[in-house]
Amino acid sequence: MIFTQSVFFSFVGIFFLLYFATLRWKGLNNLITVVGSYIFYGWWDYRFTGLLLISSLVDFYVGEAIGRTDSPSKRKRLLYLSITTNLGILGFFKYYGFFVESAVSTLGIVGIEIHPPLLSVLLPVGISFYTFQSMSYTIDIYRGKMQPCKSLLSFLAYVSFFPQLVAGPIERAKHLLPQIDSRRRFDFEQASDGMRQILAGLFKKVVLADNLATIVDLVYAQPESYGPFALFVATWAFGLQIYFDFSGYSDIAIGLGRIMGVDICQNFRTPYFAPTLRDFWRRWHISLSSFFRDYVYIPLDGGRASKARVIRNLFIVFTLSGLWHGAEWTFVLWGIYHFVGLVVQSIGGSAPRVCKGAFRILSRPVPAFFITQVFVTMGWVFFRAESAGDAFSIFRAFITPSAYLLSNLAPIGASWQVLIGTVAFLCLEFLQREKPHVLTMGERPRLFRFCVLLCTLLGIIFWGNGGQSGFIYFRF
Repeated sequence: MIFTQSVFFSFVGIFFLLYFATLRWKGLNNLITVVGSYIFYGWWDYRFTGLLLISSLVDFYVGEAIGRTDSPSKRKRLLYLSITTNLGILGFFKYYGFFVESAVSTLGIVGIEIHPPLLSVLLPVGISFYTFQSMSYTIDIYRGKMQPCKSLLSFLAYVSFFPQLVAGPIERAKHLLPQIDSRRRFDFEQASDGMRQILAGLFKKVVLADNLATIVDLVYAQPESYGPFALFVATWAFGLQIYFDFSGYSDIAIGLGRIMGVDICQNFRTPYFAPTLRDFWRRWHISLSSFFRDYVYIPLDGGRASKARVIRNLFIVFTLSGLWHGAEWTFVLWGIYHFVGLVVQSIGGSAPRVCKGAFRILSRPVPAFFITQVFVTMGWVFFRAESAGDAFSIFRAFITPSAYLLSNLAPIGASWQVLIGTVAFLCLEFLQREKPHVLTMGERPRLFRFCVLLCTLLGIIFWGNGGQSGFIYFRF
């Protein structure tokens, strides 16, 4: 069930009717939330709900057991049980084939042939999101940052909360669970703002992201047929596509939460206006970046250790971040690519004297901004290419002088309206950067607000793709 499909609007209409009718009874309201969320998740494949339930039950009872004991060794064993269960489920369904095939290829290079069992495993949608969300609960209890939840029903509702279940934002138990475990109320102003944020998210997805996809898919289907100009514009378009696709999903999820009286964390803050690469990662997929920061980078001593260990920690975090996005070497290379960029940025101050002048010039606001945007854009080649070989072929095209003379710009010329419209929307987002979302216009005259909302709705109706295209991050 996809947010942009008509069946979802039918589902959410029935769900909201039952949800708001039971607001005064917390237990019954959470039961409606759980049943509705499991129906939503099971729409793809009912068998997926079993994994969601297993992860939830293990972490609920492990959290309960950690809260009952003061024994450090027992608490640690219980935490390992939670982490092993969640990462075991994630590893088997998402990475089994990747690691087996990689091992076979590596051993084949040195002349060792093995024939392990290869399984055709269907990847459960959103598994990377809800396993991290569920796991954060037991980790925070172990660290003493929260107390165990007393209600299994509330915990099931927290893990399966359908607005952000399959593509985030990845919520923390200490933020979302107390809201789920308390009685909620309907707030008209909050719900109205949630509707506007949903509208903004739908516009980003069906008007911007899906129309940009026509450029990207055409060029990346046969990258060898295009020159560097077309490849660069298609790569830039993909960076915008994935941003509008994912931030559009996040806006819809946050808006649905606001209608239900639940606050969901922000996931994007105008990342394409970040002046540095480090700042980009503070603005892009914030819930995942902060998860790796709090649960991987800081426990490894973060940035407080020696420079060599800081570099090691960054390598671990960005390699894991790449793997989290997909069981392909292209994603691993994408993570390592950003790791290298951050390391280069961080050593600028300790560069040899002959290089310091160049680093000082390049670190000024305007050059730094353009370098950051070009660097991030080029990195999307790894993310979008069908294979590592295709990715390196595209990079070779960028540095081949003769390729510029044979550049095929046909798909770009046919889509200039989409590109201009996308840049215009980015500028609007920048102007609204201090607001919760782009359609926050409380201080504007009523007629102006009405016209903007009407134009947004008409744009969705006339320039949308019909709502059949899935969200990119469902794959992860």
